[in-house]
Amino acid sequence: MSGEKSELREILESVIIAIILALIIRAFIVEAFYIPSESMTPTLQVGDRILVNKFLYRFRDVQRKDLIVFKYPVDPQRDFIKRVIGLGGDEVEIISGDVFINGSPIEEDYLGGNAHGYYGPEKVPEDHYFVLGDNRNNSEDSRYWGFVPEDNIVGEAFVVYWPLNRLSRLE
Repeated sequence: MSGEKSELREILESVIIAIILALIIRAFIVEAFYIPSESMTPTLQVGDRILVNKFLYRFRDVQRKDLIVFKYPVDPQRDFIKRVIGLGGDEVEIISGDVFINGSPIEEDYLGGNAHGYYGPEKVPEDHYFVLGDNRNNSEDSRYWGFVPEDNIVGEAFVVYWPLNRLSRLE
């Protein structure tokens, strides 16, 4: 009888430790997210599930073209994913869909189709980011609701893990 109790206790302890480790990993290291809209196509599709590195930005700064998950500035209860285009201090302008940073065009080979539209010029405040969706013609982003404060950043998306036929590293 005491052998059964110790075996049950061992299983219970293992489960509790596994749950605690999973919560720590999710809170501080990696978290999974679901893509609900077409704003990031073709890079991300509706229904993709991605992993986000929540630890990375403790060791390096956010860089232009990173795919970041962040707390939506208008409603911090919601998470959004977009591509970083402008960094603090940059002047951002969009002319006929082409993005200019500090007066120079940037190359964007990840876009879904031809983008149109105009924006700016507008200077990105320090400790903030200007973000855009890869599907520019179907994305609510910094052009509509402003800049993302650094404190709102959850982490950088680094892999699509589901569905399996889309398993890939995000660059």
